[in-house]
Amino acid sequence: MSTPETHRAVEAVWRIESAKLIAGLARIVRDVGLAEELAQDALVAALEQWPESGIPPKPGAWLMATAKHRAIDQLRRGQRQQQKYALLAHEAELDQAQAGPDLDAALDDDIGDDLLRLVFVACHPVLSTEARVALTLRVVGGLRTDEIARAFLVSEPTVAQRIVRAKRTLAEAGVPFEIPEPAERAARLSSVLEVIYLIFNEGYAATAGDDWMRPALCEEALRLGRILAELVPQDPEVHGLIGLLEIQASRSAARTDASGQPVLLLDQDRMRWDQLLINRGLTALRRARALGGPPGPYVLQAAIVACHARARTPEDTDWAQIASLYETLALVAPSPVVELNRAVALGMAYGPARGLELVDALTSEPALKDYHLLPSVRGDLLAKLGRTEEAREEFERAAALTRNERERAVLLERAAACR
Repeated sequence: MSTPETHRAVEAVWRIESAKLIAGLARIVRDVGLAEELAQDALVAALEQWPESGIPPKPGAWLMATAKHRAIDQLRRGQRQQQKYALLAHEAELDQAQAGPDLDAALDDDIGDDLLRLVFVACHPVLSTEARVALTLRVVGGLRTDEIARAFLVSEPTVAQRIVRAKRTLAEAGVPFEIPEPAERAARLSSVLEVIYLIFNEGYAATAGDDWMRPALCEEALRLGRILAELVPQDPEVHGLIGLLEIQASRSAARTDASGQPVLLLDQDRMRWDQLLINRGLTALRRARALGGPPGPYVLQAAIVACHARARTPEDTDWAQIASLYETLALVAPSPVVELNRAVALGMAYGPARGLELVDALTSEPALKDYHLLPSVRGDLLAKLGRTEEAREEFERAAALTRNERERAVLLERAAACR
C-alpha cells in the first residue's frame, strides 16, 4: 500500500477510533486535554510507522497501546503526578502481558461508559456554547480544527483558541471525568442534546455564507445522536432528538434545486424525501413515547416534523395538529421562536389573519429584534392577505437581516414578486 493510501487509511481509522481512544485515555489520566494530546501522539506515530510496517490487524488497540506508552514516557519526565505514573505503568504492564485478543477486550472494557463520560465532559455547562460545540466536534466527532472552522465559517485560529480555552476551563474547574449523579444528570444531558441540535441546525440551515446547507454537519450531528441513543437508551428526549434529526435530514435532497437555490417546505418534491430516514425517525419517536412520561421539547418537535413526514402532499398536512403541538411546546419550553412557529401553523390551519395576529404581538419581542424570520413570516402572511406593498417591505427587511446569501436571494425574489 502506498504512503498516500496508508495516510487515507490512518485518517479513516482515526475518525472511527478517536472518540473511543480519547475516552479510554481520559478515564485513566482524568484530563481530556492530556488524553487528546496522547491520542494525537499515537496518530502521528501511526502516520510515521504504518506506511513501512503496514496497518496492524487491530489498529484501535495499536493506537491505545501506543498512547499509553507515550503517557508513561511523559510521566517519567516528571510532567504528571507520580501516582498517575504508577497507575499508567501498571496498566501498560498488564497490556504487554496480554495477547492481541485480550488487548482488544481491554480496549473495549467500559467503552460505552467512557464515551458517555467524554460526551458529558465535552458538553459541560461550565463551557460556553461555542466552546462546547467545538470541543465536542473535536474530541467526540474526531474532526480537525480546520474542518470545524470551515463548517462554521470562522478562522482556524479562532476554533483552536476555543478548544484550548475549553480544555483549560475544564481543568481549572476540576470537572471530573465521570457520569453525572442522578440529581444533575437531567440538566447535564440537556446540555448534550442542545450541542447536538445546534450542530445539526447549523448544517441544516446555515446562518451565514454562500451555502444553504452544510451536509457534513448534519451527518456528524446524526452520528453523535445515534451514539448517544445507544449510550442512554432509556431517556425519551434522546430518542425524541434522534427522531427530529432523522426526519429533518430526510428532506435534505429536496431542499435545493439543480442550481443550489433553496426550495421551501411546501414547494418541495416529497418523492425526493428519504423514506429510510423518515422510517428511522418515526421509529425513534415511537420509542420515545413508549418510554412514557410527559413529552419534552425534543419529543414534541419530533411529533411536529412527523406530521409533515406523514403528509403525502402539502395539502394533506394536519396543520391544526401542528398548531396544537406548538401550543404544548410553548408551555414546556416557552420562547419567542416557538411562538413564531406557532403563528405559521395557526395561519395555515385557520387563515393568515389568525397567524398575523400572533406575529404582530411578537414584533416587540427584544429577542426577535434582529431575527430575519420574523419579517419573513410576517411578509408571507401579509402577501396571503393581499397586502402586497407591506409584504414587500417585510421581505426586504428580512433579506437585510439574514447573513446567508442563498436565503437573501430567495427573500429578495419574494419581495420583487410583490411589486
